[in-house]
Amino acid sequence: MNRAQEFEVIVASLKRRHTGVTSTVAALIPEQAKRLEIAALGPSVPPQWPRISWSDLFKHGFNPPPGKRFRIWHARRNLEALTGLILRSVLGMPLKLVLTSAAQRRHSRWTHWLMRQMDTVVATSAETANYIPVPAKIISHGVDTARYFLADDRGREWSRSGLPGRFGIGIFGRVRRQKGTDLFVEAMCRLLPKFPDYTAIIIGAVTPDQTRFARHLKDIIAAAGLSQRIHFLGERPAAEIPLWFRRMSIVVAAQRSEGFGLVPLEAMASGCAVVATRVGAAHHIIVDEHTGYLVLPEDLDGLVSRLEILMRDPQLTLQMGKAGRTHVVNHFSIEREAAELERVYESIWHGVDTSRDG
Repeated sequence: MNRAQEFEVIVASLKRRHTGVTSTVAALIPEQAKRLEIAALGPSVPPQWPRISWSDLFKHGFNPPPGKRFRIWHARRNLEALTGLILRSVLGMPLKLVLTSAAQRRHSRWTHWLMRQMDTVVATSAETANYIPVPAKIISHGVDTARYFLADDRGREWSRSGLPGRFGIGIFGRVRRQKGTDLFVEAMCRLLPKFPDYTAIIIGAVTPDQTRFARHLKDIIAAAGLSQRIHFLGERPAAEIPLWFRRMSIVVAAQRSEGFGLVPLEAMASGCAVVATRVGAAHHIIVDEHTGYLVLPEDLDGLVSRLEILMRDPQLTLQMGKAGRTHVVNHFSIEREAAELERVYESIWHGVDTSRDG
């Protein structure tokens, strides 16, 4: 039997650009593949993932997998949900449609209609579920704690970066206002002159529409005389990101808005103290004053004050980082997320409605 015939779940990832959705799929697929016949479909699926091509889908997808009456098509964006709907309702492929939504905003009438066509909708938080027009199963994201882990010696890892100072403080994600990159830069301009042992890094892509914004930030940094202490490292290969988290002592997530937000989870799993704004799922992830600090969006003074507490006290920073790691392992592992999704799939295969028990 061709392997494509055996796949029970197809995870659609149809955009070429690496996004938070890509990170979610990248973490989940290897874990889910331990227990399910699952494959990813898309233009930039890494070769190490279980994968199915469009040609194999159209060749074998009209016959259900062994022991099942249909496959599950798991989408995480409108494009992928619409594609699944066309395959099922127009072409007649035996599929059940699952959509995971992380967005915390009012959706368009088009998105509401699309959600109503799904067999199951999964929300990543209770706040997200409030914007979904149908009952949703709540399953928060998890993180691969074997990939994101504590450094044996964070100081040694930092020294290997080749950057100055003894401690790293960083922000991760595309360089743009929504991500709060400007708030991070302003905070660093206030704090780095007081703390010569710290060096700040910014890891994330600058898309063409954000070139002026990034140039403005660099001008602010230069005017403050901090060009040698605040470094734009650009978009790093996905395989490098866990290493950069292990090098950081403090990670800042200063978003003005967010769907879920994986950066605090990845940072905490890596033993970093995290200061984050109360957007997305941050207030579910971070135990304020225990695993990190929470501040209001746009509250630059609050961000600066919390960061200064940590930068003044390396022992507290280390303590919060270790507490964060324990919290993630206990409550936000990728194994837990994969198991909860598997129960959703099983309920669909067996015709059980579990959408209201989240």
